[in-house]
Amino acid sequence: MTDTISHTKIAIRPRFSGLLPAAFAILPGLALCIGIALAAMAVQGLTGLKALSPLMLAMVFGIAIRNSLGMNVRLVDGVKFSLRRILRCAIVLLGFQLSLDQLAAIGLTGFGAVAVTLIASFVAIKLVGRLLGVDDGLTALIAVGTSVCGASAVVAANTVVRGTDEDAAYAIACVTVFGSLSMVLFPHLAQWLAMSDAHYGLWVGASVHEVAQVTGAAFQNGQESGQLGTVAKLTRVALLAPLILVLGALAARHGGQDEKAAAPLPWFVFGFIAVIVINTFAPLPAPIREVTVSGTTIMLTIALAAMGLETDFRKLKEKGLRPLLLGAFGWLFISVLAWVLLT
Repeated sequence: MTDTISHTKIAIRPRFSGLLPAAFAILPGLALCIGIALAAMAVQGLTGLKALSPLMLAMVFGIAIRNSLGMNVRLVDGVKFSLRRILRCAIVLLGFQLSLDQLAAIGLTGFGAVAVTLIASFVAIKLVGRLLGVDDGLTALIAVGTSVCGASAVVAANTVVRGTDEDAAYAIACVTVFGSLSMVLFPHLAQWLAMSDAHYGLWVGASVHEVAQVTGAAFQNGQESGQLGTVAKLTRVALLAPLILVLGALAARHGGQDEKAAAPLPWFVFGFIAVIVINTFAPLPAPIREVTVSGTTIMLTIALAAMGLETDFRKLKEKGLRPLLLGAFGWLFISVLAWVLLT
């Protein structure tokens, strides 16, 4: 009996031996992202300017640090944790600010515009990529990242596209830079074009690349724009799985891979939907809801700080200007098409 218990302890110990080192590994990068987020919120609070969104400021601060000082390898794990885990948790918590009644505001027209924009953008980028002579793998990654959901779509699509690490890095750099430009420019364009809050939110959700960029751009125009933008964006994210399945089938047909790669499902989308359902039928008490809203904003600010820290402008130079031009074309195409369809 004693021997069995000792053997069990020895067998169990290795399962947990890696948890503490892994937890400590994320601390430096996570601390930096939190520090940048707090600095951004402090700047916004001191100035009192609503136009200075802490989300956008955090991203700008992160970009400045990455491209002036670089990023130590010890920060990488924590930055990736902030950009992936914290962002996805924040998106799930955003569900507490929405209900099924609000989702109905998008309607079939809104869903149709989102779907048509996604498909048309993907096809157009693929065609222009061929005309520019950009590698098929890199073109596919830029097309998926632009039309669906930025870096997460690039990483997911690369499981079936089988592009190089450099291809994935370039595509992520493209969608990050152009999506960041959208965050800066779109709120001003909304005023110039005299767009309603609902129109602006749907436009941002249907066209901006990253989930974090959508929330950063949409919420700058208020709660209604932010909520509708998030819903429209998550609709695009939900279409990622079927798109990757199609890409995998095409790659298999053309002999691009030896075995079928599993397309990762965006679990946070389903969590987001589940929380919306809960909030519809059992909404949180007002005090708890206020804390949840504040916590969600802080988490999104941390995620955007991480996004800035992952934006390396040098990656755009490694493969020349043609892929950059393709990324710029995709950004303009999806932005204009979404605006036309939703007008």
